[in-house]
Amino acid sequence: MLDYVGLEADLDAEEQLIRDTAREFVEEEVRPDIGDHWIEGTFPTELIEEMGDLGFYAPNLDGYGLPDVSETAYGLLMQELEACDSGLRSMASVQGALVMYPIHAYGSEAQKDRLLEDMGRGETIGCFGLTEPSHGSNPSAMETHAEADDDGYVLNGTKTWITNSPLADVALVWARDRSDPDEPVRGFLVETDRDGVETPKLEEKLSLRASVTGQIELSDVHVPEENVLPGVEGMKGPLSCLTQARFGIAWGAVGAARDCFETAREYATDRDQFGKPIASYQLQQEKLAEMATQITTAQLLVYRLTELKERGDLRPEQVSMAKRNNVRTARDQSRIAREMLGGNGITADYSPMRHMANMETVYTYEGTHDIHSLIIGHDLTGIPAFE
Repeated sequence: MLDYVGLEADLDAEEQLIRDTAREFVEEEVRPDIGDHWIEGTFPTELIEEMGDLGFYAPNLDGYGLPDVSETAYGLLMQELEACDSGLRSMASVQGALVMYPIHAYGSEAQKDRLLEDMGRGETIGCFGLTEPSHGSNPSAMETHAEADDDGYVLNGTKTWITNSPLADVALVWARDRSDPDEPVRGFLVETDRDGVETPKLEEKLSLRASVTGQIELSDVHVPEENVLPGVEGMKGPLSCLTQARFGIAWGAVGAARDCFETAREYATDRDQFGKPIASYQLQQEKLAEMATQITTAQLLVYRLTELKERGDLRPEQVSMAKRNNVRTARDQSRIAREMLGGNGITADYSPMRHMANMETVYTYEGTHDIHSLIIGHDLTGIPAFE
């Protein structure tokens, strides 16, 4: 596997084990059928609990039966899952970074005891409700709201583009508390079998097809006070979750780009034209050299990011830079890899075009490429372009 400057030589034994476990799981359990799942628009749900048994959900958190591994190990896991398909990494990322993390960071002890262990095993599936039909890049303008009643709240509103929602047992819904004069945003744990909850699947996607995406429709849904996250108010809650998830995406995109490179390199060395492998031609070697350089640059960025995260110095703007750069890298290099495969590259027998399509979603979700540019621009100049 591409590791041109030997970054993996510094991994400790646990990090190597997690990388190898994830790689073996992908090769044996997922990769043989992932092309069919992508074509059919399905997720291999039979693997959800197996992924839990392997510790793939929030392994970088502690307590509640969670592994508490290093941030490098977590990044390597995301890398190996997305090397197979973005839908696989999205499943683990949403479950761990967007649902388990906020419960762990902001939930009550009762909420943690009730949910985290079961979610870690994959026995309870979660989803994260922030984006709305009219509010994507500006989630603070959300219209979903909660009003207090005798023993809790009544929620109304719609969330969309929600990974896992049709499969989920519980949704972490961010809504405005209209019972407070300031209407702060708060997090509500909403069981999807409650009266008034619907989670319809979004059909006919042309990207991220091996991932189940839907809506969360809330019509006079009652949730008890005990389901409110007590430890956070305002946009800090959902934005801190997104920082965790974007960290995983930055790593995951490296995996997708690396898989495209490896597929193209293998194909180029095996495919003969005009009496010799196409890898012997200068044009193809230039493509491989550029791909390797861009992917190595992305690798260096996430390894540095992880060092900062481990010591508590990581800033959200730095995560924006890595998400922006690495997804763009994967998007660009998947296209070059597809090109090297010629006509064969448009079939599901090879991964680059599937990765290329998936990256169109990853380029947009969890902060679009343009929005991350503005976040970095604000950090560099002190001038917010989006206000």
